[in-house]
Formats: sequence, C-alpha cells, structure tokens
Amino acid sequence: MFVCSAMMLFYPVEPDINTKLLFDDPVDDRIDDEGFIESGNELIVLFRHDDGGQLTNNLSRVQKLIQIEREALNGSNSSVSMDSEDVRFNRIETPFMTWSNAFASRNRSLENATRWVDVLQPTIENGWCGDDATDAERRAFEASMLMLPQETNYGVACPSFSGASATQPPAANELLWLIWLESDEGVTDWSELSKWVEKISEETEFEASAVGMNMLFQKSKNMAEDDFIAILPMSIVLLALILMLWIRDVLVTLATIGGVALVITTEIGLLSTIGFDFSIIDGIAIPIIMGVAVDGAFWYSKSSRNRDEVRDMLFIAMLTTIAAVSLAIFSPIRANRSIGLVMAIGIFLDWLLTRYVLEDFYLRRRASNLSIVSKPHKIHPAMSWGWPVALLILASIAVISPPGVEVFDLQQMLPEDDPGLDEMEDLQSRYMLASSTIAWIVVDADGDSTEAYHQVMNLQQQIGQHPSVISFDTGLIKTPIVMGIQNSVGNYSEATIDQVSETNEGSLIVHEPRLQRDGVTTGVVIAVFIDGQNTDAGLMFADDVEELIAQNGLQGGVGGGLPVGAGLARTFEASRIGQILLAGLAIGGVSIFVSRSPSRAARIAIGTVAIGISVDGLASMYGGRSINTAPTVLLAMGFAADYLTHASAEHPPTRSDTSARWGSGITSISIFFLLGFATWPPAHNTGRLLSVGILLSILLATALSFTHTFDGHQIEEE
Repeated sequence: MFVCSAMMLFYPVEPDINTKLLFDDPVDDRIDDEGFIESGNELIVLFRHDDGGQLTNNLSRVQKLIQIEREALNGSNSSVSMDSEDVRFNRIETPFMTWSNAFASRNRSLENATRWVDVLQPTIENGWCGDDATDAERRAFEASMLMLPQETNYGVACPSFSGASATQPPAANELLWLIWLESDEGVTDWSELSKWVEKISEETEFEASAVGMNMLFQKSKNMAEDDFIAILPMSIVLLALILMLWIRDVLVTLATIGGVALVITTEIGLLSTIGFDFSIIDGIAIPIIMGVAVDGAFWYSKSSRNRDEVRDMLFIAMLTTIAAVSLAIFSPIRANRSIGLVMAIGIFLDWLLTRYVLEDFYLRRRASNLSIVSKPHKIHPAMSWGWPVALLILASIAVISPPGVEVFDLQQMLPEDDPGLDEMEDLQSRYMLASSTIAWIVVDADGDSTEAYHQVMNLQQQIGQHPSVISFDTGLIKTPIVMGIQNSVGNYSEATIDQVSETNEGSLIVHEPRLQRDGVTTGVVIAVFIDGQNTDAGLMFADDVEELIAQNGLQGGVGGGLPVGAGLARTFEASRIGQILLAGLAIGGVSIFVSRSPSRAARIAIGTVAIGISVDGLASMYGGRSINTAPTVLLAMGFAADYLTHASAEHPPTRSDTSARWGSGITSISIFFLLGFATWPPAHNTGRLLSVGILLSILLATALSFTHTFDGHQIEEE
C-alpha cells in the first residue's frame, strides 16, 4: 500500500470535468477516433472594443482583430500569444477571417483595404446569402449569423434582411470567436484560455472574455477543487475529534486517521498508475471512504463482540456495501461508473487494512477499556414493532415523492444563483450560436461511391426539414443549419464524398466531414444546430433521425450533449426503481451466501431497499434527481446494509454494541453533513442526501436490533 501511495509522486492526478467524462457518447468517440474535428471542445470568446463602440463596421478595428488572430495562431507576437508551455491554439474561427476569404473569392483584399468601399464595390447585389454566392461567401454568411448578435444589421452578409444593404458591412459592437485548444498532455487545461483573454484585454484595445458552456465546466471544476481543499482538512479534524470523544483513545484515533490517509493515497496512486481518468466528481468518494473507514475502529474498540463475530460482521458489511455500490459500475452514465469504481475499491481497501493491519491493535486497546458492557439490553416486546413501522414510514416517503429526472447537463454542475448561468442565459438570448446546441450525426459511407454521396446528401436534406433544426431565416428563405457534405460544384451525378470533400473548404464547424481509418473513408459526420433549450425536442430529434437513417438504408447514430444527456435522463427515470430492487437482490444474495441465514439475509435486503427508495424520494424533494443521485442512493443502501448486518446478527444488543453503531454512524453523518456545506452542487447534494440516508439507516438498524425480544425476556427471567 505504501508503494501504491508513492506512485502518486510519479503519476500525479489531474481531475477534469466535461461532457466526455459525464456520459458516454459513441458518436463523439468515433469522431475523435476517425474524424478531423474536435466535437464538443470548442471554446467561446466574446470580443468588444474598450470604448464599447463600433466594432464590425470599423475597418481599422476589423483589421487589428484579423492580425491578432493570425499572431495568436502562429505565436509571432508575444503580446497576443498563449503563454502556456503545454497548451496552444489548434484552430480559431472568427467572422473576420471568413469575411476576408469571402472578399478574396472576388479578388478583393480586406486586409489591404483603406475604406469599406474598396471591398464592397462593385456591389455584391445578393450579398453572401444569395444563390450566386461563392462557397467562401456562404461560409462568411454562416459565421456572421452565428457569431454576431441577432439584432445586428447584417449588411452585405445578407441584404434580404430588413434594413440591410449590400453596400454596408455588418454592424455590431461585439462578436464571438470559436477557439479550439490542444495539448501534449492527456487533459487540455481550459483555464489557460481565461489567462489569455486577460492578457488580450491588458495588451490590446479590445476587451475579451471567455464565455460559453465549456468555460462554465471549467468554472465548475475550479469550484469543486476549492470546496475539496477547504472541506477535506476540516473533515479529518472532525473525524479525529469525534473518534477521540467517542472512543477516548488517542492511539486508536491516530491509527484510524493514518489508515484513512493510507487507503485514500493507495487508491489514488494505484488508479493513476494504470491510467485511470479521474473526473472531479470522483473527489466526492474521498469523504465517503473516510466515512466507511471508521466502522472497524468502533466495532473492534467499542463493541462487546469477540474477534470472530466482529470479523464476520465487517466482512459481510464490506461485501454487501460493495454489492450495492458496484451496480453503479454498470451504469450507462460514465460519471457514475467512475465514482462507483472508486468507492468500491476504497471500501475494499478500508476492510483490508482494518482486517489485516489494525485488527490486533484495536483488540489490544479494547482489552484496557473497562467501559465495555457485554450484558444485553432488556427489550420490551412492544419495541419489536419499531421495525415494520420504520419500513412503512420509509416506503411512504417513496410513495409521496414526485417523479421525474433532471436532464444531465451543465445546470447540475453550478449553483442556481451562480452569475455564470445568468451570463450564459444572456448570451443565449443574443446569439444563435449560444442558444443552440449541436447534435452530431455519423453515417457509414464509402468515400469513392457515387451512390453513398447521393444517399448522404438526401439524408442531410431530410434532416433539415425536421422542426427541431434551427434555420437561417432571411425573411425570403429559410436555410437549415446542417453542416456536413457540401454540394458538388462539378458533375453532380458522378460526384463522390472524397471528391467533394477535397474540393470544398467545408463549413464553419465541420471543416472536414469525412471519417477515415488508415486513409480510407468510412463515413461522414454531420453537425446539426437544434434548440438547446428544448429537451423534449432534442429527444424527438435523436429518435427521428435514427429512424430516418434506417429508412434510407444507412447505418449510423446521433450524439451530442443534449440528445445523449436527455436520453440518459429518460433511461434513468425508467430504470431507477429497478436498479434499487436489483441492488437489494444483490445484497440479499451476498448476505445469504456468507451468513447461511435466509431470514437474516431477507431482513438486510428488505431494509436496504426501503432505504434506497426513501433516499431516491428525498432526492426529488430536495431539488430533483440529478447525475449524482443513482450512486448516492446505492451508497446509502450500502451504509444501510452495513448497519443492518450488525443489527441482524444472532446476538442480543448490548449498550456497547449500540454505542459502536451510533458512534460509527454519527462519524459518517458528520463528514457528509460537512460535505453538504459545499458550494459545488454534486458534492452539496450528495452530502445532504447521505447525511439523511445514514441517519435513517441507523434508526432502521436500531429498530431491527429491537426484534431480539425473546433473548431479552430470557435474560430478565434469569
């Protein structure tokens, strides 16, 4: 374990948070493996002039921003280049560079112009949105519509708009840049973009700010790190304080704290060595492991059970707890699988260290403890009704709780009152790029097949007719924003995907639509802009497009944050009760296999299911079931299985046993109660739910222990 802990020095952990770590997206994975674009990794920068005045229709300012873009990409000017040694610009898309290319397609130079008339005359009558527009002009039109505010006078970009004129440039006081970063490291640190925009704001006459969803994910990551830095030291102090007050043994307290630290560092070192990708959500498992680790300290040091009884109880408790949380490893949600694995390994290491390292030490310390009471409680027969009554109360919580699951998205990663969400909402109200979300579609197709080209083109046309697709509406014509294979400029009947892709520049988002393996085209990728605020529409779009792909005799799939996140929410809603029942069945199976007592296993299984459905119900009452609800429910069931295992043992309860159970429980509750003060929503929600869940588990286990009435009467008679 010490060796594994030392591996942290050679393989430091760099946790991250983004949609790729939250859930699986096979479409996105295929684009990463076979494509030439970075789906979902685009970052957005908002540019304004320092005086807040004209920007896009001020020629000198436009030319300065073009220069900044070029120098930032090639690193020729230290005043505007990225300072990081590990992170660099991979690609930048701005309206101005597309404008430059559009003018160049008609032999006009935006960079060398001294007046707008130099590039706007002779007049381009239909602008960049006309039927006679060049490919570069159509791309400039797309960029203007997406990256300029919606109230912009689009001028030459599209004279069809009311008030627009082909003799004028687009007029706006701000605009967006799309930026893709790359790094030689496994994880690209998006916070470097925040440093770069601060540098641009200081060194130039422009004010730049990093905005958009991915930068809010970065903000969520920073918030989580700040919370853990503050809470984990306090958790250790709180853990030591409760152990000292309850067990009253300095050496036991120090050994337990040291064991907790060793387990955590061992697991982190082991997983980082084998290349495990930690998400920031996995950090929630650390206080969870701390809460589980104290179990052995209380039962070995404080209870009246002998060595073999405690061994059996802790072994069954470990197996049943892992049986519960390990179901998260099979979750369709990647974040749940990750934290489920981290929790399961941590729980096993807790047991391993307690059983083979600390057991003898705890027993030696107990030998000198004269406060242990081995005489069973005298239990009144009426107390045995506490068990069924408690089960009914827990079931009633599940019955009255509202149904429904929140869509797994950024909203769950930041507090409701975070100003970043307000800024995002403002951005969405003003920019088409921000108000929409991209649905990614991949379709299998041969690059040298004319038939495949026609099939894909027909599919793109059909997709564009879907009501969920956002369109460029000029007032005269609507153009759906479907970016994939371009129209052939030559003989359409003989065109192939490879030919068209090699002769076209592509679109703003999809500059190269082909998917290739070993240089051979295997398919195409299509980016479709859909309403980012309508979850139901996103689900409908994904279902309809998959059906459309099949109807066209093609194979492929639909991905993207909204379709996948909404689909997982739908799956979770349909399977959450089944998952709880399956966890109860797994716990019961493990219990009966180890204890050889069907009645005891049944009590443990029934109790854990009752805790599971009640915690699930409480989650909906506390603000809604979210991405961390499933592993939290399973963990609460694991704690319940732990306490119920102790309480269901064929041994009448003693005051020392009750003290051990409540000491262990209160220690765990205190840690999770502290976690509930976190600002980061996943940690905050997990802390609150587990605090209540563990309290309910202790009360239920205490009620179960009162069913030993017969033994109690025997003692009274004796």
